[in-house]
Amino acid sequence: MIDFTDQVVIVTGAGRGLGRLYALELARRGASVVVNDLGGSMHGDGADTAVADTVVAEIEAAGGTAVASHDSVDTPEGGEAIVASAVERFGRLDAVVSNAGIFTTIPFEELSADDWRRMLRVHLDGGFYLSHPAYRVMKSAGYGRFVFISSSGGMFGQPLEAHYAAAKAGLVGLANVIAIEGEPHGIRANTVLPFGFSRMVTETVGDPKGLEETGFLKVIQPELVVPIVVYLASRACGFTHQNYSACAGRFARVFVGLGEGWLAEPGSNPTADDIAAHLPEVTATEPFTVPASIFDEVFGVCDRLGIDVFSQ
Repeated sequence: MIDFTDQVVIVTGAGRGLGRLYALELARRGASVVVNDLGGSMHGDGADTAVADTVVAEIEAAGGTAVASHDSVDTPEGGEAIVASAVERFGRLDAVVSNAGIFTTIPFEELSADDWRRMLRVHLDGGFYLSHPAYRVMKSAGYGRFVFISSSGGMFGQPLEAHYAAAKAGLVGLANVIAIEGEPHGIRANTVLPFGFSRMVTETVGDPKGLEETGFLKVIQPELVVPIVVYLASRACGFTHQNYSACAGRFARVFVGLGEGWLAEPGSNPTADDIAAHLPEVTATEPFTVPASIFDEVFGVCDRLGIDVFSQ
């Protein structure tokens, strides 16, 4: 059994929905949980300390250990305070589930600069403001696990959600670099693209009652997302730099692949007409590789050109 005894985990956005379920399950498995939630609305308005406090009471009533954090992730001071809550109360920090977020539905042509910045401030900036101080604590300890909650909306696209999609896709980039830099220090970073019934889904689908009648809402129970998040936050998770989708009990790796492509002859100065002529090769998805970093791509091309980068 995957066990979190003597481990400390921060879960942001843990007062409701999926975040609450992550916190409850981690606590059930022995973790001391920092339940962070500003207690605002889905659109990011207001605050209510009772939202996080209620989950802490729920954990404690079940025999678990938790502390509430009411700080917002959208400032550097908030991120520092959340991490300090873990270290000052429990003396350590083993894992972070970066889940806090807001959600609004706006057509692209109606999206304002304020809408854009507000979404990125909570999701993407918040992911950085939280992970930055947490990374330093984990590096000092030689161990840590980051689970960033991204979205298929960011990886694959979602209409009316340009700001949300960009913010969520940005978290994948953040996780990629934390994974690379953190690996020598025992730090793993992965992302989860969850799909479970929540306040966000209600706004997206528009008619939850109609979908409930089809049985769709039953198969996307939010509890079905929890296992992959808990696994990635645990010591059992030995891999890093990966993304996983969780939907209706189906768990699958999501990856960005690089096609072999068409390689112009050295010194041939390829033109747009050459691209058109070789378009089937340029756009082919088979065969492909999954680069571990930007260097994998560059060195792979150099190898095909006969350039030995490492001898330079």
